[in-house]
Amino acid sequence: MKFLKTKLCVTILGLTSVFAQAEIAVVVHPSNASALDSSSISRIFLGKLKSFDGGGQAVPINQESSMPATDEFNSKVLNKSGSQLKSYWSKLVFTGKGTPPKVVANDAEVISLISANPNLIGYIDASAVTGNVKVIAKF
Repeated sequence: MKFLKTKLCVTILGLTSVFAQAEIAVVVHPSNASALDSSSISRIFLGKLKSFDGGGQAVPINQESSMPATDEFNSKVLNKSGSQLKSYWSKLVFTGKGTPPKVVANDAEVISLISANPNLIGYIDASAVTGNVKVIAKF
């Protein structure tokens, strides 16, 4: 009996962790023809790369740190925690070598801004993707 309870608990925990991780879509304006790999996306969001491969300016948009998409993006794409990113940007701002990306409230705001500006790049929950943006990567 104890074995069955343990097996049931392990199964439930396993399913919960699968559902807790959302798929993140990195999105750009539909007219953007750039093809970016995860390294290039990371470099854009860390301020190390300033343009798309086609030559256009690349301006990243982050979501509020309280949003689930932000945690997923930070860990899956940037390989950093929220506190590591805060420290990273604090150093760059202090030395005058960088400015962190603009922060918006949610997926809808990211979509709204990107659909109006071909220079922007952002991330949203993959389930929130609309025809107003183009997905260039999923994580």
